[in-house]
Amino acid sequence: MSAIGVVSSCLRPGVWLLKPGMQQMGSFGLHTAARCAAKDYYEVLVLGGGAGGITMSARMKRKVGAGNVAVVEPSETHYYQPLWTLVGGGAKRLATSARPTGSVMPKGVEWIKSRVTALDPDKNCVWLENDIKISYKYLIIALGISLHYEKIKGLPEGFDHPKIGSNYSVHTVEKTWKALQDFKEGNAIFTFPNTPVKCAGAPQKIMYLSEAYWRKTGKRSKANIMFNTSLGVIFGVKKYADALLEIIKERNIAVNYKCNLVEVRADKQEAVFENLDKPGVTEVHQYEMLHVTPPMGPPDVLINSPVSDQIGWVDVDKETLQHKKYPNVFGIGDCTNLPTSKTAAAVAAQSGVLDKTISLVMKNQLPTKKYDGYTSCPLVTGYNKVILAEFDYDAQPLETFPIDQSKERVTMYHMKADMMPFLYWNMLLK
Repeated sequence: MSAIGVVSSCLRPGVWLLKPGMQQMGSFGLHTAARCAAKDYYEVLVLGGGAGGITMSARMKRKVGAGNVAVVEPSETHYYQPLWTLVGGGAKRLATSARPTGSVMPKGVEWIKSRVTALDPDKNCVWLENDIKISYKYLIIALGISLHYEKIKGLPEGFDHPKIGSNYSVHTVEKTWKALQDFKEGNAIFTFPNTPVKCAGAPQKIMYLSEAYWRKTGKRSKANIMFNTSLGVIFGVKKYADALLEIIKERNIAVNYKCNLVEVRADKQEAVFENLDKPGVTEVHQYEMLHVTPPMGPPDVLINSPVSDQIGWVDVDKETLQHKKYPNVFGIGDCTNLPTSKTAAAVAAQSGVLDKTISLVMKNQLPTKKYDGYTSCPLVTGYNKVILAEFDYDAQPLETFPIDQSKERVTMYHMKADMMPFLYWNMLLK
């Protein structure tokens, strides 16, 4: 059977292609009438127009009707960010990861092109730029995660220099591919920060692609590849970690644990790392290529917000995604304090549970559907190989296919590179 056939026949409901989403594909069309605020009240208000926000707005429109749901999102472009691993590795073009926000906004959902500046859940309202107040009956927070390159001394201005890139930003992902192509000889360093990150496998995926590229172009013997991670393990799920360590050994890659990037001296091609086991002790590495995974954190508007925990993540029940204090407030995706990896696949699984939760809350009933923490991370290990990691809250494998998913497979690569983007644009968002 082809990879597409395997995927479409075997995917569990929690994976990309959620059954409720497939069964209820409504009518969609261009929705470009963005405005500051069409009305000052909506039955369902969604904050954020990323994967979680668009998906939930489509589901909510079917519940409460056209014109009664609005999405607050300032960006004019919507990106399918999981593709950026392949963009940085030269396997896909950046343009293929982008669509105008208006084209993914469900027909009948209002797009408020503005930024949230404050949340007041006690009064069931939010404040936008220019002191615009919007009230709601139900609020879904899907604001994603913020990148903080500025927390590394020398960045982001260091990206003006060659030899350095980052797959996490639309502004720097193509610089990764340029640095990869321009590599001549020396250290190639790939970093993982001392914070939660979205797609925790991505910092090492680009390392495996780089290694494969240099093998293909005859430069591998001149590259000293290092993965400098602030973590104490290569991956959080033992089954997949063991498989990755075998690959690392085979490909002669050096891994330095508890090693956190604190400064980049791009003019000298130097990266400074702090030893997290010995705070204050640093080590300087010369680099010929540097891939930076930035520190990340909650969006500024959520820090010290009534809806957030002490750190700034939206404080939701990990099984129902309902807010712990405000019963008409819900969270989905990277901005929440759900103790699972922050991935698009997690959003897909969460959206099905949240849909059921809100349906019951609207009927004054207690939520019964429970999210098990399912998330997926297709670990790209080469230009035609992927280990498909799928697991739950307890870091236990929760696999789709009746095969050993810790092995590198060509079919899984095609699922990651071709099938998942198709499902994302044509099914998940709808």
